[in-house]
Amino acid sequence: MRAWDVHLPAGTPADAAERLGRRSLVAAWTERWAADPAHPTLFDDRTGWVSAAELEQRTRAVAGRIAAAGIHPGDRMLLSAGASIDLVVAHIAALRAGLVVLPANTAYLERELAHIVRDATPALAVVDDEQRAGWIAAAAGDEPVVVTGTDVALPDGPDPAWIDGVTADDPAVLAYTSGTTGAPKGAALTHGNLLSSVEALGLAWRWTPDDRLVLPLPLFHIHGLGVALHGALTAGGSVVIRPSFDAADAIDAVGAHRATLLFGVPTMWSRLVASGRIEELAALRLGVSGSAPLDPGLHAAIAAGTGHHLIERYGMTETVILTSNPYDGDRRAGTVGLPIPGVELRLAEGSDEIEVRGPNVFSGYWQRPDATAESFHDGWFSTGDVGALDDDGYVRIVGRRKELIISGGYNVYPREVEDVLRTHPGVHDAAVVGIAHPEWGEQVVAVVEGPGGAADLDVLLALTRAELAPYKRPRRIVFVEALPRNALGKVVKADVAALVD
Repeated sequence: MRAWDVHLPAGTPADAAERLGRRSLVAAWTERWAADPAHPTLFDDRTGWVSAAELEQRTRAVAGRIAAAGIHPGDRMLLSAGASIDLVVAHIAALRAGLVVLPANTAYLERELAHIVRDATPALAVVDDEQRAGWIAAAAGDEPVVVTGTDVALPDGPDPAWIDGVTADDPAVLAYTSGTTGAPKGAALTHGNLLSSVEALGLAWRWTPDDRLVLPLPLFHIHGLGVALHGALTAGGSVVIRPSFDAADAIDAVGAHRATLLFGVPTMWSRLVASGRIEELAALRLGVSGSAPLDPGLHAAIAAGTGHHLIERYGMTETVILTSNPYDGDRRAGTVGLPIPGVELRLAEGSDEIEVRGPNVFSGYWQRPDATAESFHDGWFSTGDVGALDDDGYVRIVGRRKELIISGGYNVYPREVEDVLRTHPGVHDAAVVGIAHPEWGEQVVAVVEGPGGAADLDVLLALTRAELAPYKRPRRIVFVEALPRNALGKVVKADVAALVD
């Protein structure tokens, strides 16, 4: 299904979708910088504005340091730090030097980070926390890894001979995501995969160099990094980087910088409405919500306060963006819109699982040929989401074949949380489910088969605090004598959810 054509801007070339992602990210960006070197490109509170020419010079210098440290094209660079211009410079420099960037959530604890380090064997790690640096070094063991801060304060070196030599087919980002088995695996995204998505969004959302984006999303997540930051750089626009999300700060930044764009997850938009200042965002050209379903009531409240409707879209780590409500046209609450330019979408016969193909779809999981083979059918990637299409081709997500929980825009995989709970000797078994929540989208709830009691509850909460990032920890733990099971002894998750819903 390719339903977007009627929503493209007037004058769009007929073959625009076929030309998406034909270059590397850095080729697209350096071309923009050369065309308008004085253009204000990045802002943060510590540095102020950085022009396109300054960004080119800074990233070139850091690429030279990376090469001088003996790190070569194809090596991985782990990136785990708060949002800042220094972080963006390190990211771009790594891509210019031919490295594969491995974004890691700053909330990861030692166990979570160690798995990624051992699996991907990064040669370089850029972090802003000494404890995380120590965890990375310990996990690397005998594998050499250079660990540095976000300023990448390594010895200077000349431009590497291979600077900007990557192609559309070269890997750019290795983004870790978990399956229902709970074992995180890296989705290998090429320059072409990432570029095709943001070039399509440039068409779909009318993104231009005149746009200024306030970016409060974390840059270890595909939403913030692969959509917002990459999109703005590709369009030649400006980005106001915020170190974290705060409703008042985001609204202040929109006003102070005369921003035209604001992207967020439903939890952020809920807090913006609750701030009582949502009407101050009326000057935005476009607001976008993604990473989790947007409650129709919240959609209506934002429209009432700002005078225009958010665009809801749908994407995955493995595919970046798949669908979006149209910029010009009906933005239908409760749907994620139409396949964006270049993306084809269908519902699998018999299951209605959403399957997609296009230049944005990743090539496979890092060193996981079996998982890769299981995810593709006749060239179509199986998303694990169950969908429905209305008569106009709008997509609605009606469920998930996989048991993924999305809380506050972050993916939580039940098996990982369950495995942590099962390490306690008093837990006979555990089942983790997502329960609808007006602010978080879904709330993580654990149902534990065991004796229960206040003391046991405190012990389990302490266990999850020690082993899991905050967004993965159960907000509630319910004790039962026995989990509901089918005739084969398998836990029935629907019945589990009914116990706590």
